[in-house]
Amino acid sequence: MVNHSNHSVKQLDEAKQALCSIFDGIDAQVKQNLQKVLAAFRKHRVGTHHFAGMTGYGHDDLGRQTLDRVFAEIMGAEAAAVRVQFVSGTHAIACALFGNLRPGEELLAIAGKPYDTLEEVIGLRGEDQGSLIEFGIQYRQLDLTSEGTVNWEALESAVQPHTKVALIQRSCGYAWRPSLSMAEIEKIVYQVKQQNPHTICFVDNCYGEFVETTEPPEVGADLIAGSLIKNPGGTIATAGGYVAGRAEWVEAATCRLTAPGIGSSGGATFDQNRLLFQGLFLAPQMVGEALKGNHLTAHVFDQLGYRVNPQPFASRRDVIQAIELGSAEKLVTFCRAVQAHSPVGSYLDPVPAEMPGYESQLVMAGGTFVDGSTSEFSADGPLRDPYIVFCQGGTHWAHVAIALEAAIEALDSFPEKVPE
Repeated sequence: MVNHSNHSVKQLDEAKQALCSIFDGIDAQVKQNLQKVLAAFRKHRVGTHHFAGMTGYGHDDLGRQTLDRVFAEIMGAEAAAVRVQFVSGTHAIACALFGNLRPGEELLAIAGKPYDTLEEVIGLRGEDQGSLIEFGIQYRQLDLTSEGTVNWEALESAVQPHTKVALIQRSCGYAWRPSLSMAEIEKIVYQVKQQNPHTICFVDNCYGEFVETTEPPEVGADLIAGSLIKNPGGTIATAGGYVAGRAEWVEAATCRLTAPGIGSSGGATFDQNRLLFQGLFLAPQMVGEALKGNHLTAHVFDQLGYRVNPQPFASRRDVIQAIELGSAEKLVTFCRAVQAHSPVGSYLDPVPAEMPGYESQLVMAGGTFVDGSTSEFSADGPLRDPYIVFCQGGTHWAHVAIALEAAIEALDSFPEKVPE
């Protein structure tokens, strides 16, 4: 049995007491989001017959078709395609981009440099892989302000007649910036449409589902995409991703996933339907617990003198909490403490390594039941200055507290307590 020091336990207990009202507010939000999920399940008459899966081509899979309608309803979208054939959120985003962009058209990134794994999709890194740029798609980005926020002044005149897709990354990714709120996404969509009503406003929704009580299509976004092994899978979806939004653009994305002429009508579900429905039902609660864990992490590490993003008590816009640790050794030590207190692979020792799609070496703690999920409490970060660890997920805040107690003790062994 592992007993953590009275010092670390006391710090977590104090943080919990300080966050009581925040936790109550999260519980109220979970209830709102769950009501939305239940209403969609009820409207589309979800029953046990929808759990049966198809093999082969997957034509006329009733469960898959119903799940698409339920998901679209929850997201406030015309249509959705929820598929185990999407191998990741990046794959779903790539399909949406390749499906809706044509040579000579432009992709405009609104919130600065996109997430690392999209760089090779776009063509900012790598060669001869069939990137967007190699297919004649133009790319431009609006850099963030020095405060890490959207450059609203530049956005006012940024959209051109050939700007086909405006990419809006909701989450901060591996950047030290505020993630985008629904209000900010609504403002971006408005400004883009004022300049070119035909531009598709496409939101990378990864890590953002159920964090607020509305989703991007409800504030005007044309298309969204994300991963099922993050928020909307409720920790039990075994694989997959989704696209949702305007029906014609969802269909275009699925034509890139499967083939033109097949689109959304194909794709076997391999007896995964029950897990996808059940994960969606569990998702609001799981996200709520992750948000509590985020607040707990921010509060206690701020008290210890570390820079954190978001700040303690700040409203949440995704399920990611960043801590600037200041050294590679501290980053690895933090991740090892989290891994040692994970339900799966606690005996493993995280070490920095290359990972497909990323420019820098990464160290990752992810003792999750689904490979790469990050829905259970996990932590990772690129080995580059200023050595920031990004904490994600958490099925229940108590698990986050236990892992944090261990991480605090491990970091206490360093002679310098906080970064200069």
